Amino acid sequence: MIVTLTANPSADRAVVLPAELVPGEVQRAVSSREDAGGKGVNVARVVTAAGAPARAVVPVNAHDPYRLLLEDTGIALDLVEVAGRARANLTITDPAGETTKLNLPGAELSAGEARALVEGVVAAAEGATWLVLAGSLPPGVPVSFYADLIVAVRDRWGADAPLVAVDASGAALAAVVDGARPDLIKPNHEELAELVGEDASADDDVLAAAARRAQALVPDRVASALVTLGADGALLFGADGAWRGRAPKIQVASTVGAGDSSLAGYLLAALEGASAPDRLARSIAYGAAAATLPGTQAPTPADLPDGPIAVSDFATPIATS
Repeated sequence: MIVTLTANPSADRAVVLPAELVPGEVQRAVSSREDAGGKGVNVARVVTAAGAPARAVVPVNAHDPYRLLLEDTGIALDLVEVAGRARANLTITDPAGETTKLNLPGAELSAGEARALVEGVVAAAEGATWLVLAGSLPPGVPVSFYADLIVAVRDRWGADAPLVAVDASGAALAAVVDGARPDLIKPNHEELAELVGEDASADDDVLAAAARRAQALVPDRVASALVTLGADGALLFGADGAWRGRAPKIQVASTVGAGDSSLAGYLLAALEGASAPDRLARSIAYGAAAATLPGTQAPTPADLPDGPIAVSDFATPIATS
C-alpha cells in the first residue's frame, strides 16, 4: 500500500493554444481540461491506474467543487475536513510543448486543521509500505510540517512505520533533510541545487553537479535521491551505488505532473521488489508517458513508451560513512 499526502491540493486547469503564448494578446484555446491535482493525488492516481493499492489523504471542504473532481478520480480517499477551498493552478501549453504555469496560493490551515491532518496521515500510514509527502505546504503551517509529520508517523508505528518519500522543495524539503532523514527524496536539478545552497544556472555539467550535490546528502542525511532531469532522464543515488537513466524520445504534450508520475513509477517498481536500476527505468518510463498526455492525466501501463529504458552505472561513486 502507498499512502500519499497532498497538503495543498489544487484544481489543475490545462489550456492548449494553437500557437505560442503572446503576453498581452487575446488568444483562443484549442482545448482545455480540469483535473483534481496536487502531487500526492497525482501519485495515487498513477499507482491506482497500475492496479496497485493506494490511498490519498487530502484536506478538503465538503462544499468545494474540487471534492467532486477528486471523487471522480476513483482513488481511495481519506478526506480531512477544512474550512478553506482548494486553489486553482492554470497551465498553458503551446504546440511545441512549451508550458507556462500560474499557481495560486492555497487556503490557510488553522492549527486545529493542521493537527487533524497529521492525525489523519498517521492513522492512514498503518500497514503502508510507503508514505509519500508531496507538494507545497499550505499557508498557516510551519516549514517543519513534513519533518514533524515523519517523526509523528515513526513514533506511532515504530519498526512497522512505512518508508517515507518526500517530493517537495525549498524550506520544507530542507527541514526534512535537516532533521527527519527520509528514505527517498525526488528533487529536480534546480531543487537539488537549492537544497545545498547553490545556483543550478551556473552548472556546465548537470550530471556531475547533481552527483556532487547528492554525495553531500546520501546516505547520511537521506537514504536515497531520485533526481529528475526532464529530457536528460534521471539519476538515482543510494548508499550502494548510483545510476543514470536516459529518457526516450517523445512528443511532449504537457510536462505538468511528469515528476509525480516519475515518483509513482519508482514506487510501483519498489513495491515489486525491483532492483535500483529497474526502479529508475520504471520511473523514467512513467515520467515520459505523463509528458505525452495533456493536462495532468495519470498515465497507465498502456501509455508507457515502447522499448527498454537505458540505465547504466553512474561513474561518480556515492561516498559512504
